[in-house]
Amino acid sequence: MATDYDAPRRTEDSDIAPDSLEELKARRADKQSASIDEDEAEVFESLELPGADLSNEELRVQSVPVQTDEFTCSNCFLVRHASQLARQEGNLKFCTECEG
Repeated sequence: MATDYDAPRRTEDSDIAPDSLEELKARRADKQSASIDEDEAEVFESLELPGADLSNEELRVQSVPVQTDEFTCSNCFLVRHASQLARQEGNLKFCTECEG
């Protein structure tokens, strides 16, 4: 059986009369009024804008010294595990990523 895709489609719901304009407006108003009312001041206080002045903020980070099985790469200056040591020239150590 051939199907004409350009023909208007009929569904079971098409037998129901379309809603009146007033009824549709009332439904939309009901949906909008169901939204949660939030305090705008609280929402804006929690947002941080790019380029905001953070000079009065304090950053606390716990620093851990380099462990015995780690080294600092002389090229990328990242702390790497000893298994990533590619070569060593005197006190200079290089990781596998910088050698590759």
